[in-house]
Amino acid sequence: MKSKSISGKSTEDIKKKLEDSLTDGFAPTIALVFISVKQDRKAICELLDSKNMDVFGATSCGEFINGHQTEGEIAILLLELAKEHYTVLFENMEDGNMDNAVSKLANNALKQFANPSLIVCGPGINQKGEHFEGEKLVKSLEKQLGAEKLFFGGMAGDDWALKETFVFTNTKESNYGIVALALNGDKISLNGMAITGWKPMGIARTVTKSEGKLLLEIDGKSAVELYLKYLGKSDKITEKDFKIFEDLAIEYPFLVERDNNETVIKSPTKIDHATNALVMDNPMQEGTKFWFTQPPEFDIVEEVIEKATQLKTDLGTEADALLIFSCGGRKPILGPMVTDENEGLAELWNTPMAGFFTYGEFGRVLNGRQNFHGGACCWVTLKEKE
Repeated sequence: MKSKSISGKSTEDIKKKLEDSLTDGFAPTIALVFISVKQDRKAICELLDSKNMDVFGATSCGEFINGHQTEGEIAILLLELAKEHYTVLFENMEDGNMDNAVSKLANNALKQFANPSLIVCGPGINQKGEHFEGEKLVKSLEKQLGAEKLFFGGMAGDDWALKETFVFTNTKESNYGIVALALNGDKISLNGMAITGWKPMGIARTVTKSEGKLLLEIDGKSAVELYLKYLGKSDKITEKDFKIFEDLAIEYPFLVERDNNETVIKSPTKIDHATNALVMDNPMQEGTKFWFTQPPEFDIVEEVIEKATQLKTDLGTEADALLIFSCGGRKPILGPMVTDENEGLAELWNTPMAGFFTYGEFGRVLNGRQNFHGGACCWVTLKEKE
């Protein structure tokens, strides 16, 4: 497998860089496109289609390749890969039946390959304009494919507008669909991990009252009041406190306990005035154990690179390409360190890289099971087996 990554500010910019990438005989068969909603997706797809490339695409919340991080632009990973080793799958969920769409996608992958591995992108926003429940998608996909199958990816973004996200192929597009690059796992290996860096603070807490995404009580007390107290705010809730989520909520999420000693980040998105409840990006059922958190420290990049280095050493292999799905929240929280994180992974694997800032990530923690993540850096390498 050969690969190259390109980026651009416009369709014309991408056209020129694409032409430049082909001058040495490079003949890509598939393009993984991460693109701002401000850009012309149709024109980009038509350009790539004219070069006989299959398209796997998602809208972004910022995008990046080796040595270049952008916002509102286009990043593309080009792969020269035998067509018998992959297929691009697409399913719409416009009828609201996610399980049915996932079942069709998984069955098609299993029909194509006995041992499929997937790169997957789904919607970042549901049909109600709320954060899409990525955990349900991952559980459904794991059930349909089998727990041992590998898949990595992320939820599409829309430059933080939080209104409408898209996934697409050469000829299909949906604001509520799933796109997957299904690979023959016997020919192409995927290796990677998801890591957050958020650390627990204080004692474990328990959800004592919740309704769907509404978190009403923690340890028998008002969830809103306890959260504001944790942020150092007055016990008396003011209109100013209701606006706190515009600045602080993304930096102070909850570290939620789940199976196999793993944790997941879940974030308050706003306060519901009618019920005086925290509105979470993903539901927290009654009885859920969690911790308040402190943001990642300066050692987070070192931790990401150290774990990646250890995995690379353990595997004793190189990579043909690298994909990174990084939570959109990491960019404002980590600042320049998020670039160090992405660049550090690309330098470690010494291979073309592309990725985007997401509204949620799909992958495995080190030695863990397949899961949905929030606030994570989720990376995966692709390597053609000899």
